[in-house]
Amino acid sequence: MTTETIPTQSSFLKRKLFLGLTISTVLVLVIMAFSFGLHMYNIEAIGDANAYYTAAVKSMLQSWSNFFFVAAEPGGSVTVDKPPLGLWIEAVFAYFLGVSGFSVSLPNILAGVFGIPLLYAMVKKYMGELAGLIAAFVMAITPVFVATNRNNTMDGLLVFFLLLAAWAFIQATESGKLTWLLLGAFIVGLGFNIKMMQAFLPLPAFYALYFFGSKEAWLRKMVNLGIATVLLVAVSLSWAVIVDLTPADSRPYIGSSDNNTVMGLIFGHNGVSRLGSTGGPGGGTPPSAPMAGTDSDQRIQPQQGTRQGPPQQALDACASSAQGDACSFTQQNGNTINGSCITPPNQSVLACAPQGMTPQQNGQSPLVGGPNGQGGGTQFSQETGEPGVFRFFTQPLSKQMSWLLPFALISVLLALFGSRLKLPIESGVHKSLLVWGGWLMTCVVFFSMVSGIFHSYYAIMLAPALGAMVGIGFSQLWSWGRDRNWAGILFILMSAITLGFQYFAMDQYGENLWWMLPAGILFVAGIILMVASRKADCLRHTSLCNADHPHVLDGHDRCIQSEHKFTHCVFGQ
Repeated sequence: MTTETIPTQSSFLKRKLFLGLTISTVLVLVIMAFSFGLHMYNIEAIGDANAYYTAAVKSMLQSWSNFFFVAAEPGGSVTVDKPPLGLWIEAVFAYFLGVSGFSVSLPNILAGVFGIPLLYAMVKKYMGELAGLIAAFVMAITPVFVATNRNNTMDGLLVFFLLLAAWAFIQATESGKLTWLLLGAFIVGLGFNIKMMQAFLPLPAFYALYFFGSKEAWLRKMVNLGIATVLLVAVSLSWAVIVDLTPADSRPYIGSSDNNTVMGLIFGHNGVSRLGSTGGPGGGTPPSAPMAGTDSDQRIQPQQGTRQGPPQQALDACASSAQGDACSFTQQNGNTINGSCITPPNQSVLACAPQGMTPQQNGQSPLVGGPNGQGGGTQFSQETGEPGVFRFFTQPLSKQMSWLLPFALISVLLALFGSRLKLPIESGVHKSLLVWGGWLMTCVVFFSMVSGIFHSYYAIMLAPALGAMVGIGFSQLWSWGRDRNWAGILFILMSAITLGFQYFAMDQYGENLWWMLPAGILFVAGIILMVASRKADCLRHTSLCNADHPHVLDGHDRCIQSEHKFTHCVFGQ
């Protein structure tokens, strides 16, 4: 028996069309255009987008002080409960385009569209064009990705910054240069100044990629990661330190904090309250989720010191007024607050609430929340379900980004066996597993288990990693399927499981299951085409073998010789 090979053909996706553009590049541009169309379709329906943040952007344009401290209302009495960078970017767009729901949402829309080529390039680096294209397309059509970017809650901007950080960490891993590692840490620090600790979710995956994938000495890598961490902390806390060092009477009150400090906000309302504690004045249940037009994290509290409730000036301003009457009062720092009289939860007296704040949303006051987060606020279980391993697979969260989650999770297991493991890691599939599988699994586990402040639109954090793992799994099976019978069977099984879950998910929401019929038809057609393609490849290989061709297409197929003639080809031997 003799073995010969057939020359590897150039990839179809690498073929050049015009102006040096390859087919894959053109397809990426098509996906970007399609994504932009999805984001812009019926865009006027968003109205003022998240009214709380839109009002904050408008107030930020009133003065440099309001801009820097991200004041929630024109008087500058209180800040929003988020760090500044995302709102600064939105304010710049609003300055040039005018304040509107569209102008403040446009940065997130653009971040979503331009995140597509970023994801494509990073997945392509290790797994090829096919995997990159599928990853980009999956992210582009993920429901929560489009819906969240069509808003001004800054999560879309955060995801874009984290994609930039992933790119920098990949460059650091491949080049071994500290500069790239520091750039990645710097960008994650910028992400912290968009949504605080939410930016740290993919950080373990980034660090693991560099530590296990870089060829530098282990001690050198530990030292470099230590230096990068110092920079990360410095950038992350830079604005917080400046604000907290500013005298309290010279700046707004830090909204949703219980001690008028950004550090208190970081570790309180935006820290432990996200994990499970919603008690105390800094961790009450926010009014609503952004898909309804208002942010889930928008409760503010212009209280002084440790005193719970509205400031005395706000109470005095409505002492002889009725509910809804116009009011105003002057703060200790000289700012004049104009607003209307409301009744805060758990109180029997009226208080003056700043303009731009909804007086009563689900019973929650913008001035102060009730004890232990009570006061009629949104129940998080209504939009995210109960904590547990099935959280992403059952309503109400299963409709956000879970349509292809079964395929992605199985792809994580596939990637483990995609190549022989060695340290430092050299195989592209294992490097991909570290960054994208690590990102995906960290977010899945974290959001499945947290019982604190968690809203459905946070699931956008999983969209890039979901798309990447779907693309990686598909490309692996596509490659293996040429010479391994079990790969085709596994692909059919994974697709069947995913379709079965989609059927189950649609049934949960009472949707018309006839929508699954086209998917079923495509599934069956795909199986038929797969079998036909495999037979055609075998016949073509046999013909080449009989022609005494000197090579094999992929280096795995074997030409079987019988009585000095090549009679057929055998796959996977």
